[in-house]
Amino acid sequence: MKHFSIKIKITLWYLLLMLLMMAMIIGFITAVSGSVAQQTAMGQISSTVRTNLAQIDMQQEKLQIGEDFQFYHNGIYTVVYSQSETLLAGQLPVTFTDVGTFENGEIRTVSAGEEEYFVLDLWRAFGWDNGVWVRGIMEVPQSTTIIENLLLMVAVAMPAFILLSTLGGYWIAKKAFQPLEEMIATADSINEGSDLSARMEVPEGKNEFVRLARTFDRMLERLEASFEAEKQFTADASHELRTPISVIKGACEYAIKYDETPEERQETISMIHRQAEKMSVLVSDLLRMTRLDQGTERANFANSDLSKLVRNICAEQADLTCSLHMEIEKDVTAWVDEAMIARLLQNLISNAQKYGKENGTIQVGLRKTENEILLSVADDGIGIAKQQQEKIWQRFYQVDTSRTVDSGVGLGLSMVKKIAQLHGGFMQLESELGKGSCFTLHLPVKSEKKKDMD
Repeated sequence: MKHFSIKIKITLWYLLLMLLMMAMIIGFITAVSGSVAQQTAMGQISSTVRTNLAQIDMQQEKLQIGEDFQFYHNGIYTVVYSQSETLLAGQLPVTFTDVGTFENGEIRTVSAGEEEYFVLDLWRAFGWDNGVWVRGIMEVPQSTTIIENLLLMVAVAMPAFILLSTLGGYWIAKKAFQPLEEMIATADSINEGSDLSARMEVPEGKNEFVRLARTFDRMLERLEASFEAEKQFTADASHELRTPISVIKGACEYAIKYDETPEERQETISMIHRQAEKMSVLVSDLLRMTRLDQGTERANFANSDLSKLVRNICAEQADLTCSLHMEIEKDVTAWVDEAMIARLLQNLISNAQKYGKENGTIQVGLRKTENEILLSVADDGIGIAKQQQEKIWQRFYQVDTSRTVDSGVGLGLSMVKKIAQLHGGFMQLESELGKGSCFTLHLPVKSEKKKDMD
């Protein structure tokens, strides 16, 4: 049984259930068939005798029997007796010889030899002291005969019933499991082709298979995202770590090959340290970007005072070579992750310093409109050409890496864009070559109400 398919198992259980129900029905019918047959027989004899009673009349002291009077109908004998119990019309059953007593309106059982009969007597009065008895006689139906006929019918019908039940049960199971077969075929094709972008064909409705297909699709989406993030991380790390590793390797080989002076040795160690620091920052930023892409770095949203947060971040920028000016509107609050917004602002300020004028100015602004909150960072530096403005959000893309020794790895703006998306907002860039750039975070005001909805 355990080696059978689910469809076969369901079919067999369905067949067993149908057989059990049939056995219960046969048992019930057998138990009540005798009682039902007797009640039916009593109803028939009562109806027949009363119908015949209406066909009897007395005219000029002569008994008149109508044309519709039935002396024998459906196994019921109807006879007419005089008031003195003399047979006037009709014929008795062969084994029914004892007239017995007459009881008006009561169906009773009378034994005659080995047979039993239902007897019903009705009095038909013609005046105060004259009338006739109309008697109905019917053989009591035998329950054994009924049961034998029932079992014979079952024996004839059972094979056809079993066959139809089995075929019908299998057809129902096959139709019910058809969506599952399609999902299995889709899953096999995804597995064979290693195509995680393929999706299940979700059937219509709200049944278990629809929910299963949607669950599989969500699982495939997460697997695809994890796989793509892993590929991206591997490609990014292998590409970006190549340079600092080459520098460290070259410095070590030079130090081993040549007898360096203390000053040269110190310079080599400093170079290795700088490259190690760069690798550490790169790996940290790559891991952070991967977590943001996969959604594993959970955002801790809270109703925060953005005005206070922006002032504090700006106050911490003590190592800036540019002057920083703030135009911050008071009491601007939003439903945000403070750590992520702080990272976004720090990246924008760091970017503004790298590509701004030497001893230039950085403008940080925060204001609230009717529909959104605007957080902007502007510099007066080199600006960005229009053909490059879409590319700056890509990982590792840098407009001009020759302006500073510590030019970074080009992940800052990619992270800024991702943080903005996680908050339901977006980034806008306004830039002109030779005049500077302005990066603006557009944060929807409705995010302030998210706490209430949650």
